[in-house]
Amino acid sequence: MTFDVGAFMLQSVPFARTLDIAFEKVEPGLAVCRMPDRSDLHNHLGGPHAGALFTLAESASGAAMLSAFGDQLSRATPLAASAAIRYVKLAMGKVVAEARLQADREEVVALLDAGRRPEFDVAVGIRTADGTPVAEMTVAWTLRPNR
Repeated sequence: MTFDVGAFMLQSVPFARTLDIAFEKVEPGLAVCRMPDRSDLHNHLGGPHAGALFTLAESASGAAMLSAFGDQLSRATPLAASAAIRYVKLAMGKVVAEARLQADREEVVALLDAGRRPEFDVAVGIRTADGTPVAEMTVAWTLRPNR
């Protein structure tokens, strides 16, 4: 199954549209997303709010996950099981999130084939437009078999 993951994400996750998240690059197991600098998304320090950064990173992780497992949607529903984020520096201006699948696709699909509910991580780095790291996030995803 081949489809435009970024367009799918923007259609199925309206909150990503609210934040103007752009899906710049999506390849198997990788996604790069960008969020503009908007005053209505700022915190009390003038940079992107922590919740906006979280949503950017979670959206990138979802796109990376779908780019690897989108062909499994007819038999399983992807769900974020947990997420951990670490803010390392104040973000200012536009921000970019790069998400990478941390699992072997074949192993995950084999677990699904065996009737199990696989869980796997997607690691996300968040940086400013000039490349300064501002946060790190790991999202644990699962593929829940459809009944």
